[in-house]
Amino acid sequence: MAELQLLKLAVVFLVIVLLLAIRRPLWLSISGGILATAALYGIHPAHWPGLFLRVFTDWNSLSVLLSLYLITYLQRMLEARQQIKLAQQDLNGLFHNRRVNAGVAPLFIGLLPSAAAMILCGDIVKDATEGYLSPREQAFITSWMRHIPESTLPTYSGVLLMTTLSGVPLPSFMVGMVVPMVVLALLGYFPYLRRLPQDPGTPPSQNRRLDALHLFQHLWSLLLILVLILALGLQVVTAVLVSIVAVAVVHRFSAKELVPMVRTAFELKLLGNTFLVLVLKEFLSHTGVLEQLPQTLSRLPIPSYLIFALLFFVGGVISGTSGIIALGTPLAFAALPDGGMPLMVLLMCVCHAASQISPTHVCLVVAADYYQVTLGELIRKTLPRSLLFCLLMVGYYWILAALF
Repeated sequence: MAELQLLKLAVVFLVIVLLLAIRRPLWLSISGGILATAALYGIHPAHWPGLFLRVFTDWNSLSVLLSLYLITYLQRMLEARQQIKLAQQDLNGLFHNRRVNAGVAPLFIGLLPSAAAMILCGDIVKDATEGYLSPREQAFITSWMRHIPESTLPTYSGVLLMTTLSGVPLPSFMVGMVVPMVVLALLGYFPYLRRLPQDPGTPPSQNRRLDALHLFQHLWSLLLILVLILALGLQVVTAVLVSIVAVAVVHRFSAKELVPMVRTAFELKLLGNTFLVLVLKEFLSHTGVLEQLPQTLSRLPIPSYLIFALLFFVGGVISGTSGIIALGTPLAFAALPDGGMPLMVLLMCVCHAASQISPTHVCLVVAADYYQVTLGELIRKTLPRSLLFCLLMVGYYWILAALF
């Protein structure tokens, strides 16, 4: 019975992949996946409105849409005062290296736990790589590099949830994740960033200390969001609202400037696609198929740590990080009570790699929309590196398990 449910799940994702392969728009591909889920799992049409409405009644889902809109609004404000463009010039002066601009900026902005941060990353990466990388390669670099902090930092709910459920101390986990973060950065650097000329085509800095100060002046609004989240524990939506108010005061925005941005920040395609992805997650959650994965995978003739690695990878592709972490972490550490930090590092790495190719990952939708490429093209570009990262991390787990 469990095998049949997983076969149905495979068909759902096959529907999405096929629609993307024939270049159907993302909204249509995700809608096809929703209809396939409903048909295959027998979700009665009477339940559909409730599942759609759950996106608005569940704060975790609604906050994604709200933060996406608010950071787009903040982006409009920063664009109006040319703050992102000036920050790009500061990076040029500070590092005088196009590769650093394209790689470091997404890492920095990736400190913000919001899908809308992809838009800010895209502005800088596109400027640094235009004419040297294709839109698909630009989308990959933006998505891959921006998500590296998400694998490790406690600004993301997945990390906090797994440390809580596993009992592994956060500092120990973060030390263990140093090597994976370096590997992720290298996988992004080779071959794409390495192809960029180092010279950004601007004069070198005459005063790097001044450039660093200017960079802070132009990106302080993003740092403020991070500080509010980390130091004060504010939610993303609240932190972005505070930053918007602060930017309006500091840069002396008038009501005449701010009111039109209420409309221009509402990007229907972006928000609509994101909404449908969240609806798909609700439909998949309603089926309960994720809960059946451990039973099915436990029959495989492979070591226990690989079984759970496979569970986290498949579950991460299906539902993203939070769902599989909540389900799988207690099971993994009950089955492997001495797993400790090495096991948590392995599972988080595998889960992170899976999320980078998941059709339900909202950030991928944002990146694909920004660069006007299909979600399928972005996933195909990312898949080989996600699989290679998982393979390398299994070897890294062996080393950690031998040392700890």
